[in-house]
Amino acid sequence: MKNEFVLAFNELLEEKQLPKDIIMGALEYAMVSAYRKAENASNAQHIEAKIDLQTGRVTIYAEKEIVEVVQDPRTEVSLEEAQKIDPNAKVGGMIVVESTPKDFGRVAAQTARQVIQQRIREAEREAQFQYFRRQVGEIVSGMIQAISQNGLTLGLEMKAEGIMPRKEMIPGERYRVHERVRALLLEVKDSGKGPQIILSRAHRNFLRRLLENEVPEIYHGMVEIRSIAREPGQRSKVAVAALQAGIDPVGACVGMRGVRIQAIVRELNDEKIDVIEWNPDPAIYIAKALSPARVTGVYLSNRGKGTKTATVVVPEDQLSLAIGRDGQNARLAARLTSWRIDIKSLPEAAVDALAKIKKEPEYATFAELEKDVIPQIEQILNKKAEGRPVTPEEYQVMSQFVDRVERGILRQREGILRAEEEKQLIAAANIPDEAFEIPLEDIGLPLRYTTLLNGAGYLSVGDLMLQLKLDPNKILALEGIGAKAMTAIEEALAKFSLPQTQAAGEEVVAEEQVEAEELVLEPESEMEAVAEFPASQQEAEIPEVEKEESSPAVETVIQAEAEEEAFADIAVEESQEAAKEEERIEEAEEESLDELFKWSPDQIEVDYSLVAEEDDEESESDKKKKKKKKRFVEYEYDPDQAATVIKKKRKRGGVDWDDEWAL
Repeated sequence: MKNEFVLAFNELLEEKQLPKDIIMGALEYAMVSAYRKAENASNAQHIEAKIDLQTGRVTIYAEKEIVEVVQDPRTEVSLEEAQKIDPNAKVGGMIVVESTPKDFGRVAAQTARQVIQQRIREAEREAQFQYFRRQVGEIVSGMIQAISQNGLTLGLEMKAEGIMPRKEMIPGERYRVHERVRALLLEVKDSGKGPQIILSRAHRNFLRRLLENEVPEIYHGMVEIRSIAREPGQRSKVAVAALQAGIDPVGACVGMRGVRIQAIVRELNDEKIDVIEWNPDPAIYIAKALSPARVTGVYLSNRGKGTKTATVVVPEDQLSLAIGRDGQNARLAARLTSWRIDIKSLPEAAVDALAKIKKEPEYATFAELEKDVIPQIEQILNKKAEGRPVTPEEYQVMSQFVDRVERGILRQREGILRAEEEKQLIAAANIPDEAFEIPLEDIGLPLRYTTLLNGAGYLSVGDLMLQLKLDPNKILALEGIGAKAMTAIEEALAKFSLPQTQAAGEEVVAEEQVEAEELVLEPESEMEAVAEFPASQQEAEIPEVEKEESSPAVETVIQAEAEEEAFADIAVEESQEAAKEEERIEEAEEESLDELFKWSPDQIEVDYSLVAEEDDEESESDKKKKKKKKRFVEYEYDPDQAATVIKKKRKRGGVDWDDEWAL
């Protein structure tokens, strides 16, 4: 038979619907609090409580100091008692020993009840908060517990309460106490009295979740809801698109004979719902969004950084239907498409087109193009003003006239826009990319001018240079920028140079200076002296030297050995010099700095070649003017080494150094 403690513990678990470890932790915490209160123990003393679920027995363990003579049993324990627990215990140490008082169960039941209840309430609130926080954005069901002027109070799962403010209720909907309603869990806030749960039936996502529940194609991802515009209790518009071929998105949402959409309409208190098919073309999308009205033409205007505007022309009998009651249809269509919609009837659009052709310079070109049609349009409009009937053919002529003018002006604006973009690209091509990374503060402008330019969107040197090339008057038109400021800006840009670009240029020149070499030798015999250069350098810098492909390292070494045999009368120790030559040739090949040459053994003379490197100042001597610096290559016979030596003078990092090796 189970202990009474076990039965009470299990009943508490079932009632509170909390995990076992949370209830156990609350009980242990209550036992520790009861012990501190009963024994007047310090809060600094470490105390633990253990509860046996089978017997219900409570055991208290307290940390005490080991002493020889116990003066305060609450905080001290004798050495003998401590060694029973830990044989290695010593005087002055700390040990955890059992300290359960007599009749502690009865004392704990009286003093720990409030603590247990408080901890369980806190655990309940935390569990409720975590549970409902995971359900934010989902539909929950609750029973109405109270109705007040501020809204509704609903009872939810886990004995939680939700609040539906008056603004989140569907206008005109009537509620009764103990009635079960569904709502969107909008927000969960943590407060001292528990989680504050906000519910809504007026939010557009409530309609989204209802569609997901009623339409399997939406739930499984075959149909996507692109946009929703809603006025709760009155009308809603939903744009849907099919993500799989062969699926009708509108038909899937409406259902057979409208059963799916009617279920949602009943849930929303007979709110009208228009389901339209989303289209990537904004003109077609806007025309469908204005349904059930029939649209003649949609003309988009997206100039500048302002709001996107769409001019919609509808037949005269469709104007009121397109606008809707109190502008509701046009307002919902604008929210659905994110376009500002200007609706005009066909006669009104024709009158506006005629007025623009006569007055606005932008429409002046259409006066010549439509000179044969304008009198006819004026005649039709006069008949309309006099109340005489207008034939369908005349309406067709008027519709075509408006369409030609509106589409023509749009094409004209697009052409101007493309011309401006091309002009901007051409201007930006002459500005280094590094300029767009340099802040405007680095050019030395006064702080006041820099602040004004940054506020206008010119954050880098490249932005300012680009605008000065495109239209300097735009900068001059800024508030606080005058002629004096423009002069200061132009002078600052003229003095400023791009350090990154210059550094990069110098680095490239240095690399070219190290890599490029030109050696010219006069051949005496059939063996021709040809410098081995890369193909690009031979063609660009030394066209007069014959091209010769680089030989592999093995062939170069064999050739060098053959050349050393030709100098047998000069070389004393042939084997040693051949080894030195092979070693130096391998080093030269690894550094890509040196070349091997063929020469006549009887003729060795000094020659000078030009190496590619930019030179900012022209020399005053009689040297030939070129953008290359000279590098000296000298061939000498060294009697100490008994070999011919090539000497090259280089400059790297501002320090002169010489290359020297034997052949």
